[in-house]
Formats: sequence, structure tokens, C-alpha cells
Amino acid sequence: MLTGAERREQLLAVLEGSVKPVSGTDLARQFEVSRQVIVQDVALLRATNKNILSTNKGYILFRDDDKDKKAKRTVRVQHRDEEILQEFQCIVDCGARVLDVVVEHELYGQISVDLLIQNRQDAAHFVQQMQSCQSRSLNILTGGVHYHTIEADSEERLDRAVEALKQAGFLAE
Repeated sequence: MLTGAERREQLLAVLEGSVKPVSGTDLARQFEVSRQVIVQDVALLRATNKNILSTNKGYILFRDDDKDKKAKRTVRVQHRDEEILQEFQCIVDCGARVLDVVVEHELYGQISVDLLIQNRQDAAHFVQQMQSCQSRSLNILTGGVHYHTIEADSEERLDRAVEALKQAGFLAE
């Protein structure tokens, strides 16, 4: 039986060795603990400055080794839930990634969720999960208005993604 510190060390090694998100359920099964223990372990690792993202597909260690090579931009968008897939496709088809979604709630302030949508498959998976859970997106709290941090290998790709959002009518002024 592993101690908590040993389990967290091994959990971090699993995340470091994975290029794809690892679900909390899979981690719980691997370490023979409950999913709640994994959630607590991730919180403790984050408290020690480990940059672990929680996505709808699981946990992933954010590697910013080449952060200087990436261009990032925050865009303000607005649309209905049924247009989420189209919005994501506008971005990923231009070679950019959707890192997060942020809404500004009048009572709770800023609410941010990591997404890490990198391609059409990720976008479709997100929408399928939303539909299967019968959930609504965060933008329901703000009349469809929300922000995304988008990232690409160049400013030109970000420009194309922003233009695609504008052409689709999603870019909020």
C-alpha cells in the first residue's frame, strides 16, 4: 500500500508520461483508491505549483516548455449552445486550440474552466458529453457571452481563427 506522498509522486509520473488526458476514474482504478482521493491528490499537487488541468476528458499536465513559441489571445464571443461545435471548429480549423472558457458572473465573479480543445475530434467529444449529460454550457449564465483563451503556433493562425469567428457571427464586440 502506497503512502499519500508516494501515490501523488506516481500520479504525477503518470501525467508526465501521458500526452492525452487521463480520467480520474482510470487513475482511481490504477491506484486502488476512490475518485475523491484522486481529486484531493490533484488539489495537493496543484498547491505545490504542478500545473495540472482538469478537462472534460480527464487530467493533463500542462507543459509550458515551449510557451515562448506559442501565441495566445483572449476572444470575447457570444452564441447559443447549439452553435458550440461550429464555434470550436472555426478555431481548430485555423490551427488554433481552445484552452479554456471564462464567464463573468455578476455574483460569483470570474468562472474559468480548462477545455483544451485541439481538433475537431475534441470539439465533437465535448459536445457529445454535454448532450449525454443533458448539461448546459456556462454561457447560459451570461446570455451566451463568454471568453476563450486561444493558442496557436503563430499570430497569423490566431488572426485567421479570430476572422473565422467574426465571419460566423460569434465574435462579440
